Amino acid sequence: MGKSSEKKAKWSQEVTAHSNALDIEAGIFASDDPQKIAHSLKRSAEASERRKSSAFRSAMSMLTFYINRAGSGLGRTQKRVLENAKDELRKDFGREPKG
Repeated sequence: MGKSSEKKAKWSQEVTAHSNALDIEAGIFASDDPQKIAHSLKRSAEASERRKSSAFRSAMSMLTFYINRAGSGLGRTQKRVLENAKDELRKDFGREPKG
């Protein structure tokens, strides 16, 4: 792994672990329960006074950010759990799930 790749990996890991907008529950993205992930992100987003957009957008952005940054290192099963968490997050905020 080159220096550039190492720096990027550390940067995205740092954002996920220490978001300036949300205080995320440790290890939440490793959960195998989409509802638990969604509920945790919703609680974090609603409790945050540092976010710049709506609670829904902040929570969804963090989830999408994690999925995108994990990339090919994310197993197929865990990626499916996280994608399902997006629909659960939409439900938690009273929005229609996609698809």
